Amino acid sequence: MIYLLGINIITFFVYGIDKWKAKHNKWRIREAALLGLAAMGGSVGAFAGMYIFRHKTKHWYFVIGIPVICILQTIIIIWFHKI
Repeated sequence: MIYLLGINIITFFVYGIDKWKAKHNKWRIREAALLGLAAMGGSVGAFAGMYIFRHKTKHWYFVIGIPVICILQTIIIIWFHKI
């Protein structure tokens, strides 16, 4: 649980940093890295970051992909919890 909390906090702030960089014409964080953080357990942080910072909400693979990753991770956590 500590890992999930940490990765979600990190992911949330990385989405915020990338949004700031986008507004200020700075070197950006790769989309693969943003999706990778979500896939490593940070999907809730990614989802929150997308909508709080209004970042990547026009890219279909984020709008669809992040909730799908979140649902799959929830199913996996529930499944492992029952074992």
